[in-house]
Parts: sequence; structure tokens; C-alpha cells
Amino acid sequence: MRILLGLALTLFFFGLKAQKTYLHCGHIIDVEQEKTLDERTIIIEGNKILEIKKGYEDPPKGAEVVDLKDYTVMPGFMDMHVHIEHESNPKRYEETFRKNDADVALKATVYCERTLMAGFTTVRDLGGTGVNVSLQSAIDRGYIVGPKIYTAEKSIATTGGHADPTNGVKKSLMGDPGPKEGVINSPEEAAKAVRQRYKNGADCIKITATGGVLSVAKDGSGPQFNMEELEGIISTAKDYGMTTAAHAHGKEGMLRAVKAGITSIEHGTYMDEEVMDLMIQKGTYYTPTISAGKFVAAKAKVDGFYPSVVVPKALAIGPQIQETFAKAYKRGVKIVLGTDAGVSPHGENGLEFVFMVEAGMTPMDAIVSATLTPAEMLQIMDERGILKEGLRADIVAVKGDPLENIELLTDVQFVMRDGVVYKLK
Repeated sequence: MRILLGLALTLFFFGLKAQKTYLHCGHIIDVEQEKTLDERTIIIEGNKILEIKKGYEDPPKGAEVVDLKDYTVMPGFMDMHVHIEHESNPKRYEETFRKNDADVALKATVYCERTLMAGFTTVRDLGGTGVNVSLQSAIDRGYIVGPKIYTAEKSIATTGGHADPTNGVKKSLMGDPGPKEGVINSPEEAAKAVRQRYKNGADCIKITATGGVLSVAKDGSGPQFNMEELEGIISTAKDYGMTTAAHAHGKEGMLRAVKAGITSIEHGTYMDEEVMDLMIQKGTYYTPTISAGKFVAAKAKVDGFYPSVVVPKALAIGPQIQETFAKAYKRGVKIVLGTDAGVSPHGENGLEFVFMVEAGMTPMDAIVSATLTPAEMLQIMDERGILKEGLRADIVAVKGDPLENIELLTDVQFVMRDGVVYKLK
């Protein structure tokens, strides 16, 4: 019912002159000033915030009113590391050979909806088959329900690297994937791979700067690009106005990526003080993905859930991420919330707030890491990330005070995206 309501309202807003909606908010968390404001009215026209007024403003005739007087209202949350096309399961590797793009897309519509209903109105999708671009388009046009997607399309790797799509398959199927498939081995191929991602509809670029946990390859942490290749990727991405993200577990791969000018480091498992200080100096963001670390560590103990080559990597790397996050936060590294949903389940994104606070982050900083800071990183401050006149009406709310009980953010009761109410309970 709530999906049909959201789609109906989307069609209304696209097809007719948008009416005004008045949100009577008991409390608003101002993520810019890092304080709570009481008794405010947010006036929405179309897909944007028209005004925010003190008190409960009386609506004009014909305006819709949403009573959120018992709620704490915040900007829509942003998850800066998801894989919206898929979700972990024991048959995940087999499905690569059995599912067509249409199968992937239809199943992913469920993941898109779960993510939005969890309060995450914006996500950064860091690598899939290219279906993620079609999902982005379908959501933007109102065909399906989901968050705003900023996508990297297909991750860029080296031959045999973490995002080489032919790892682990028999030799007759391996072939020799190149820049078109997101596999590079020179600065020239690096530039071509970025341009191909741009051509395919990517908004940002994701690289696998080190080995990974879930790829069917032995190394989970060694560096996988040389400096010339990294510079080729990052400089070309900048030419095309795209930010960059580096999957990285090991120290050397992180150092190289940060020195080359990467926008964000993903996972960062074996990050030490040298890496942290360089990130602070360069202004590099950090996306911890504690949820994924906990998930893979737990599932590695389930017989048959992962291929045998994955299990020791998951057991070694997974448990370390939360500990690294605690050190990076304390040292002052800029942090954006990211779950790696798709590795961990879609729709449980709010658990990342709990894990970050559990590791020492303040609830306010956790909320800022999912609102203001991602908008800054993606360079979309003029659209999203805060509640302000003229910005997109991406708004969520919970009953109670999440600054006192962060677990409230795992059960978001109100979700509005682009001025359309998709959830209210």
C-alpha cells in the first residue's frame, strides 16, 4: 500500500502543479549547527523545501498537513557504500552464471524499496554489473521506489584484482577483460576505463586499490595498482567531474590511493596512524562499513556460506573494521556512513549508526556522518544533506530522541523523498 501511495503521489507531482505540504515537527536536528530545534513547520512545495518556520504554522486551504509533533525530524540519511544490485547468500557466486540482467534488476527493486523504507533517501552504489545505472534511471523517473542513487557503475580493477569479473572461473571462460569491462594494466587503460564508465552512465569512480575479502582470490590486502595507474584513473575522473572511491584493506594500497588524490577510502581495515594523518592532510574521507565486517565474520563460520578461499580472509579482516573505525574517529579523519549493503542485508542500514556509536562516536556525529558530510563529499550541498530552504525535501523522522537512544534510527517511522511521503507509521 505504501509503495502504491508513493507512486501515486509521484505521478501527481510530475503531472500537476504541486500542492504544499506542511510538516508539523516536534523536534528537528539541525546537522549544520549540531543542535535540536523545537516546534518547527517545514513547508514543502513540489520536491523542495519552501520554508522552515518557528511554531506550528496554520496551513492554507487545500494544503496537506503531516503531524510529526511527537517525532524527531532529520535530513534523509545517506549510505555511501552499497551494492544495490545484489545481496549475499550461499548461492551468490553461482548466481553470477545463472541470472540475466532482467533477473538482477527485478530482484534489486526489492532492495531499493527496503533501503528507502529504512530512511536512506540517498545512496552511493560502488560497483555492480551496470544494472545499477538502469535502477537509478527508473527511480528518477518514478517507475520504481527507491533512494536517489549515485553510482560508480562497474568497479575498476587490475587483472586478477578484487573487481576482475573473471576471478575464480575456469580458464576457458576467463578471456582477457580490459578497460571496457573495468580491468586495466596501464595509465592509458586507466583513462579509457574511466571514460567507459562515464559513457555507461556512472556518476563516480570506484577502484579496488587492494585485494578484497569476497573475491575468489587469495590476497585480501595487498596493493593492486601502481602510482601511474592510480594517477591515470583519478586525474581522468576529475576531468569528467567525478569523485573517486578506493576499496582498500591494506596499508600500502591506501597510502598510494590517498597520495594520488582519491576522494574516499572504503573499509580501511589495516589503516594506521600514518595513513590517518595523510588522509587528514589531504582531506580524504573514510567509509568504514562496520556492518559488512561484522556480517562476513559471522557468515564465515557458517559451513558452505562462502567459498573456502574467502573464509580465512573474512575471519581475519571482518572483525578489525570496527576497531580501526574507533581509532580513525578519535584521530579526526572525516567519516561518512557506509554499510556495504549487499554484503550485509539491504534495509538494515541503520545498524551502522549503532555500531559507530558503540565504538565511541557521538550520536550527533553519527547523524552528521549520514547527512551533511556525505553531501559535502559528493559535492551536492546545494541539493541534499541538510534541511534548508531551496533544497530537496528528503526528510526522515523517528519517535523519541535518537541523541539519547541511537537504536531508534534502526526503525524510521517517516520517510519523505523528493517531497513524496513513502512511509508514515
